[in-house]
Amino acid sequence: MTSRILAVDPFDLVVFGGTGDLAYRKLFPSLYRRDRDGQITDPSRIIGVSRRQLSRDEFRKEVSEALETHVTAEEREGDKLRRFLDRLDYHAVDADHDEGWEELRASIADGLDRVRAIYLATSPNLFDAIAHGLAKFDLITPKTRVVLEKPLGHDLASAQEINNAVGDVLPESQIYRIDHYLGKETVQNLMALRFANVLFEPVWNSAHVDHVQIMVAEKIGVEGRGGYYDTAGALRDMMQNHILQLLCLVAMEPPSAMEADALRDEKLKVLRALKPIDDSNVRTLTVRGQYRSGVIDGKSVPGYLEELDGVDESTTETFVALKAEVQTWRWAGVPFYLRSGKRLPTQVSEIVIQFRQVPLSIFGSAGGFLAQNALVIRLQPDEGVKLYLMIKDPGPGGMRFREVPLNLSFAETFKGRNPDAYERLLMDVIRGNQALFMRRDEVEAAWVWADPILEAWSRLGQPPAPYTAGTWGPSSAVALIERDGRTWREDPS
Repeated sequence: MTSRILAVDPFDLVVFGGTGDLAYRKLFPSLYRRDRDGQITDPSRIIGVSRRQLSRDEFRKEVSEALETHVTAEEREGDKLRRFLDRLDYHAVDADHDEGWEELRASIADGLDRVRAIYLATSPNLFDAIAHGLAKFDLITPKTRVVLEKPLGHDLASAQEINNAVGDVLPESQIYRIDHYLGKETVQNLMALRFANVLFEPVWNSAHVDHVQIMVAEKIGVEGRGGYYDTAGALRDMMQNHILQLLCLVAMEPPSAMEADALRDEKLKVLRALKPIDDSNVRTLTVRGQYRSGVIDGKSVPGYLEELDGVDESTTETFVALKAEVQTWRWAGVPFYLRSGKRLPTQVSEIVIQFRQVPLSIFGSAGGFLAQNALVIRLQPDEGVKLYLMIKDPGPGGMRFREVPLNLSFAETFKGRNPDAYERLLMDVIRGNQALFMRRDEVEAAWVWADPILEAWSRLGQPPAPYTAGTWGPSSAVALIERDGRTWREDPS
């Protein structure tokens, strides 16, 4: 059985930051693939916007070159590629001033009856100017949807400033705050596992779950983003948004429907139920690290300070691990161990639901150790789901046990290309489906929890613990979980 491609109604998509890395690496390749599969219908238009002075043909050439890099040769079919490039237009607009706005408005004035999506793939410090420019030059229609790319602020106050600025000109129903992790196929399947199967719900609670681990590990360093990253750090860059969203999907109660506000209401309850981490417990519940030079995949890689180019010292963390708790009846007493870092041994994102030990082994010592059952949800790479069970080794000679996985590999099961998260999310914007986008109160609730951690670290004045690139972070991250009698699970596959 294959999924059906459901075409969307014609639209105009305006991408501010249309010549930036995100647009060329993710947005335009995703839009091309949706067009290639027949999901984008005529006369839809895609308009790139930035300060650069480019002709339409020069812009199309740059997008074509980006597609050569980020889309496989097999996917770049001549007729379909030409059709996509023909949809593209370009306008130079100065977001802080009036230059270029009138020309942009005139170019899409005939599309008032279409969905008008405005994607802000720019620095957040331009969100205010762009939002008010849209209002000043009458670019907002009842069918306008504005997409805000992360980061949404660097603390609660700055997030509220952004929300207030955009909220001045648009109602909440027309604002789409994107977190691309929510568009990943495996994240969607986490909800399917929980709410489309009767199997897991009876054991999805503190009576049966020992603990939960959520990990987002990266092999890369700051990769030319040192200027941004040194003002952010791992907690702001990954933990406060991506990982907390994954935690919400694991811990939330079943929503009344797969409808945007019903889903976001339940996630908000989880964020508000997180046990505070502040000066009183930050030493015991959190670990910060910063990578030094090391070896990954047999190659020497520089340390963080070397990658910052000329900076002698920095207190920015490139690794964070912490122990969180959701203070609800379902989850009280169940630790959620969260970790994320750069220059780790492998690139992997996964969620581990570790179930409790069987209350009594009836097999004695002959069968060996009975490992706890675990549900491992792999987000990337090699998306899939594994349920680890204890099985008897075949053959005579008594009951000898082995831990083996029931393995659902998406690539092997569905045999097709797994769409990129941005492909799904961009089409959801056009359809007007906000279920996978964050609401204002969600964003602010996440900062309410994260800000005291950042403030406590600042007052503590302790630099991040060094760790060698190619290792799993500072030794204190191992101690964080092992002092509770548990260990980080690294799935071998």
